[in-house]
Amino acid sequence: MTAPQTRPAVVTGASSGIGAATAIALARLGHPVALGARRVDRLEEVAIAIKEAGGQAIVAPLDVRDDASVADFAKSVSAELGEIDIVISNAGGSRPGWIHAIDTDPFMADIDLNIGGAHRLVSAFVPRMVARASGDIVFVSSDVAVRPRPVMSAYAASKWGLEGMAQQLQMELEGTGVRASVVRPGPTKSEMGLDWDPELTADVINTWSRFGQARHGRFLRAEAVAEAIASVVSALPGVHLNLIEVSPVPPIDKEKSS
Repeated sequence: MTAPQTRPAVVTGASSGIGAATAIALARLGHPVALGARRVDRLEEVAIAIKEAGGQAIVAPLDVRDDASVADFAKSVSAELGEIDIVISNAGGSRPGWIHAIDTDPFMADIDLNIGGAHRLVSAFVPRMVARASGDIVFVSSDVAVRPRPVMSAYAASKWGLEGMAQQLQMELEGTGVRASVVRPGPTKSEMGLDWDPELTADVINTWSRFGQARHGRFLRAEAVAEAIASVVSALPGVHLNLIEVSPVPPIDKEKSS
């Protein structure tokens, strides 16, 4: 079997930020896109924007923490769009906390969301990709996977684990025609962290500065990360972009440029 000519795509966590921007970018390239997230009202807004621009998009509720939700989502979107040939595993989240202070239950909840959710998508979509000898699955990671930041305990651990799973999958999929890739964005403007306590947020930023991890105030736009993801799935046959790291460029240092 071969890839569908239109290459239908799934984007999780598509209600805002990187997910929404990625769905729009893929639709612009001509891919029919299935948007998945818990906030269906926000998904509808993204789908309207895609359709108004001439793209094709459908919406379905999805909670990647729930086996049944992922199975129902996969069945629904495949029935409507056909065989899914691109999966963008973007759904995720974090809650701040020092590893020695955070309770195990919330710690493991983040692990399940960020790693377990990605694995549920693998289980739901990759076997059929392998059967067709065609497909891309892209995991949206974070630079905390390789440069941990204090107070990002479960998030750092889960993104490190996510990249480990992705590397394992890359080896296991070799020779199948299916590509597993990682896009690792640096600090990005998004809704993540907006629900944190303001005092805690200030403490987190101050702590990062103390460790030299807030050297400048530049953040990536979600659209920049989306373009990187689009480039991964658009790579020519025979080419595998295993890992792309995307970082914001700091302001020009006038002393260095003079």
